[in-house]
Amino acid sequence: MGLRIYNTLRRGVEEFTPLSDGHVRMYVCGMTVYDYCHLGHARSMIAFDIVQRWLKESGYKVTYVRNITDIDDKIIRRAVENKESIRSLTNRMIEALHEDSDALGIQSPTLEPRATDYIPQMLSMIDTLKEKGLAYQTKSGDVNFAVRKFGGYGKLSGKSLDELHAGERVAVLDDKEDPLDFVLWKSAKSDEPEEVKWASHYGAGRPGWHIECSAMSLAELGMPIDIHGGGADLQFPHHENEIAQSEGASSHYSVQDHLNSSNTPSHAQFAKVWMHNGFINVDNEKMSKSLGNFFTIRDVLNLYDAETVRFFVVRSHYRSPLNYSNVHLDDAKGALKRLYTALSLVPLSDTQGFANEQASSAQRFDQTVNIDWLNPYAARFKVAMDEDFATPEAVSVLFELAGEVNRTHSPELALLLKNLGGTLGLLQRNPKEFLQSDAGAKDKDLSPQEIQTLIDERALAKKNKDFALADKIRADLAAKHIILKDSPQGTQWERG
Repeated sequence: MGLRIYNTLRRGVEEFTPLSDGHVRMYVCGMTVYDYCHLGHARSMIAFDIVQRWLKESGYKVTYVRNITDIDDKIIRRAVENKESIRSLTNRMIEALHEDSDALGIQSPTLEPRATDYIPQMLSMIDTLKEKGLAYQTKSGDVNFAVRKFGGYGKLSGKSLDELHAGERVAVLDDKEDPLDFVLWKSAKSDEPEEVKWASHYGAGRPGWHIECSAMSLAELGMPIDIHGGGADLQFPHHENEIAQSEGASSHYSVQDHLNSSNTPSHAQFAKVWMHNGFINVDNEKMSKSLGNFFTIRDVLNLYDAETVRFFVVRSHYRSPLNYSNVHLDDAKGALKRLYTALSLVPLSDTQGFANEQASSAQRFDQTVNIDWLNPYAARFKVAMDEDFATPEAVSVLFELAGEVNRTHSPELALLLKNLGGTLGLLQRNPKEFLQSDAGAKDKDLSPQEIQTLIDERALAKKNKDFALADKIRADLAAKHIILKDSPQGTQWERG
């Protein structure tokens, strides 16, 4: 059996077959760059990084587009607050985004379009929607999408128009024809910076958020695409609106057909499979600035090693809620150490070895290897990943394999452990360097050189039968979270 993916649109797991033989086209909604990326962004980036990696491992060519929203109300407000230009703010935040994603071992998408580079495509799409009767300009100058003229609206969220209408504040209509209608083009406001005002035959203005992703996706991938993804919070209204715009603008869609039929008319499909990753909670509460439990990726990386954070995310299924707490991160750190400890027992040859620790995370975690998928461990790992990217089950296979490596010290199994971990963006660092790393360590007072000096003093004390001093050195190091491991080959150490 091949790869199966949970499709939000159909609310079930389906066998996946790409629209074009051997080629998967995937679009994932990216970040709005007005601030540093937070844990929710990390969750989404890692989830779809795993999807991209496994699709490639499965033999597919992947064109992965993850956009950047670089024009938005929040961006404008933040730039005005900072007294800096929009471009200065967004460039700075994009650079920070790349630093964070590299640290987490996330492979770059094939394309990373910026919304402001696609204004002409957005305006062209709005023109098409208006010509077809799916959009109208208001007295204020905004251009809105007429939701009730699009057949099938609500199919992604599973809600009827009446249910959606009941949830809207009908009193706040402004000059909309219907409270469900959403903006495609925002008329320029007099107090907004000039750099956010684009000329158009609708008047000066800027695009609405939803039209940006439709235009970028269609421009770079065409329609239909194989996979469209993002966080669960985007399912409605953002992704629902993307479907309406994109399918409504297609040459196959007719408003008249919709109005003349009691059934949803058939027309071109925007995306075949819709994927959504789950939310992140903090100590069982929704992450929110107002609750004071809001963490950026950088906040977390000041406390924990980046691969530990990645492992914490990977060992939960991408669709499940993920609860962040120091207890869970500490547990993930200890679990990852057990895998690296198994690898440290079996030195691999240079040709099989680990990437240089000085290489970037993206380089370290982007190794191309050949895996024998007939091996029983590899086969079970593949079965797990082929069932909707079930990383918890795949990780459990890694621990079983690590246990066998601990027992047998088999180089073949150690290499398999490393390579299977690599498909998840894990276990590509030198085990010794990982175990001795002070990233996220509880005590960083001692340098590796100072630790080695104390180990040498302890060895000399034992040689001189001064066991009291030897025990004291071990205890002093343990108090600083330095764990010593004696073996016939000498004493190794790692940070606790």
